[in-house]
Amino acid sequence: MPLAHRWQRKERHSEMAEDRDKSKDEGTYVRDAQARAQMKERLRERERERAREHADERGHRRIGSAPVAAVDVQTELERLKNLKRRAIVRRVITLCFVVASAFLQAFAIQVFVQPAGLLSSGFTGLAILIDRVTSLFGFSFPTFVGMVVLNVPVAIICWNSISKRFVVFSMIQVFLSSFFLSQMRFAPMLREPVLLVVFGGFIYGLAIAIALRGGASTAGTDFISLMVSNKTGKSIWGLIFAGNCVVLVIFGALFGWTAAAFSIIFQFISTKTIETFYHRYDRMTMVITTKKPDEVLEAYHDAFKHGSSCYEAIGGYSRKTYWRIETVVSSYEVGDIVALVRAHDDHAVINVFRSEGFFGRFYRGPVD
Repeated sequence: MPLAHRWQRKERHSEMAEDRDKSKDEGTYVRDAQARAQMKERLRERERERAREHADERGHRRIGSAPVAAVDVQTELERLKNLKRRAIVRRVITLCFVVASAFLQAFAIQVFVQPAGLLSSGFTGLAILIDRVTSLFGFSFPTFVGMVVLNVPVAIICWNSISKRFVVFSMIQVFLSSFFLSQMRFAPMLREPVLLVVFGGFIYGLAIAIALRGGASTAGTDFISLMVSNKTGKSIWGLIFAGNCVVLVIFGALFGWTAAAFSIIFQFISTKTIETFYHRYDRMTMVITTKKPDEVLEAYHDAFKHGSSCYEAIGGYSRKTYWRIETVVSSYEVGDIVALVRAHDDHAVINVFRSEGFFGRFYRGPVD
């Protein structure tokens, strides 16, 4: 063999001997520096995995690879103060919505309902009917008095069964509507009955929707339905609708079926207006793509009582690993959930779309 070849062969054997290293954990021979680096990375990954398994105090296995963030007491106190400020701001906003709703409801009753001889739904409609019936016997039981008299006992009965804040603000709406009806005078704007029905139904429904969007209501049947729903888990809107039909039949028998027919159209338009501007009972599906699934899931399940699914995904362009969280929520919760996710992962991608059909158990939080 030529001397040069023997020298090259000897040199290769020498390099292999220098790179050879036995790993005690793996029991295999690592033959070059790149393999040794890969093995060390695998060992480090195992250590990180063990740390993640014991990191969560609640015993849940961590999903992502991000390190567990330490809790800063000062930051947490500041966050609680901000939440308190937000609660105060929400109460002020609710009060503003209640005042606007009460004013608009009184306006609709004086400008559209009374001139057209219409009957609204709920306890307000019952108060109007009592006012009309008593006037047949030579004395008056004003609508604004009937609204208060009918709603106060129901509020007392439902006080311990539904949100107290909801009851308080709803009764403020009732008292303000009664006050505006008794102290303000609005002249009729239209003469045609059809126009009074159409525009009156829209404005009356808008007044109710404003109260609902602010976190209150016009009391009455809302209190009863929420109390029954909280206690039994069942809806009684079918019974409430039947009660409205009975009131309309009495109204038609006493004051003419034309007025009753117009009242039905009026109530239909007001109901559709409420459905247009108030979507509390709509369900929405949220798909959240994040690189911090543990932080997002922990914050989400601490604040909301909905289930979720989380699975690993690969970015089509970047080829990086992400996690997708899917959950179904009520439409009014979407804004708060988006803000919560952004607070823990400002790079998260959130897709929201309407759930046309949902079958299974679904948590619906109390009105607050």
